[in-house]
Amino acid sequence: MTKKAVVVSDTKSEMEMTIVAVSDSSLFRAPVQKPSSVGYRTISRKKLPHCGGGGINTWVDIMRASSPTHYKSNISSQDHLNSWMLRHPSALNMFEQITKASIGKQIVMFLDYDGTLSPIVDDPDRAFMSDAMRATVRKLARYFPTAIVSGRCTDKVYNFVRLAELYYAGSHGMDIKGPSKGSQYKKTAQSVLCQPATKFLPMIKEVYKTLLDKTKSTPGAKVENNKFCLSVHFRCVEEKKWSELAQKVRSVLKDYPKLQLTQGRMVLEIRPTIKWDKGKAVEFLLESLGYTNFTDVFPVYIGDDRTDEDAFKVLTERGQGLGILVSKTPKETNASYSLREPSEVMKFLQLLVDWKQFNIIPTQLITYA
Repeated sequence: MTKKAVVVSDTKSEMEMTIVAVSDSSLFRAPVQKPSSVGYRTISRKKLPHCGGGGINTWVDIMRASSPTHYKSNISSQDHLNSWMLRHPSALNMFEQITKASIGKQIVMFLDYDGTLSPIVDDPDRAFMSDAMRATVRKLARYFPTAIVSGRCTDKVYNFVRLAELYYAGSHGMDIKGPSKGSQYKKTAQSVLCQPATKFLPMIKEVYKTLLDKTKSTPGAKVENNKFCLSVHFRCVEEKKWSELAQKVRSVLKDYPKLQLTQGRMVLEIRPTIKWDKGKAVEFLLESLGYTNFTDVFPVYIGDDRTDEDAFKVLTERGQGLGILVSKTPKETNASYSLREPSEVMKFLQLLVDWKQFNIIPTQLITYA
């Protein structure tokens, strides 16, 4: 095995990163189906305006589209939900097919945090995962390389998860660190694998302070510093105040053309305008782990947010592995399968552990109606 330190420069995206390349091993794959937009409201990610673009009404529409209340009101009938479920069936029901697709390949797990491993809560600082979920993820990492890919900063998501044997890709993949101990898949002694947005740190800190001041008059608004990106949470803001909040955020960002405004699940995200996202993080980790042979690797990505679509799309385009969307309601997605909530995610992860540990035939494990 060899170790290489590579500096990559991308002038188009004004990005520099230090990469510790890792070698040796394998990964996985399965089919992805194109979603239908029938019966639910969608706003194409390609049409999302950047910080200076789009009218304020456009941003309010986008904010409404991320609200669970509006999801529910957009489902006109049970038929539409059933139609969506045919295209994105439960990963629990399809467990046997999923494991069959992975036979002879190394499964690698990528997990979002909020809404996937932990429930969505009003206060983002209290998004704790259960002890049962932590124990399940710990067991999962014994059998499969496992990474947490989150919009949170790496240190914060690590403090929630508290498992040193995992890989962590925080700030939407802009801060990637390897296991500090206890992983058989760790190939390098260096903990920091990739930080492509380091030069934006002073700007991010400056904007954070300004946003704290600008938004303090909006009840319920919370600005979170995630190191290489910022999050403005509006889950606890009255809907009639959303327009005002969006305007405040845009007024700050108009002076920072190198930052872009995007939207997640009840949150506005401020990120550097570099070509890096959760999908790029997945690709980087697969390459760093040495899983470059498409025939012997099977990546599984589980997430609930709009930002996870970048990872789903990467797996779709690579024709490799599969994405699982965590959602109780129909959404436009590149994921192949679905799970309804974190409790189902835990069941699915436990099934993988049992299947690997005891070599149990999937149909013997569980059957979901």
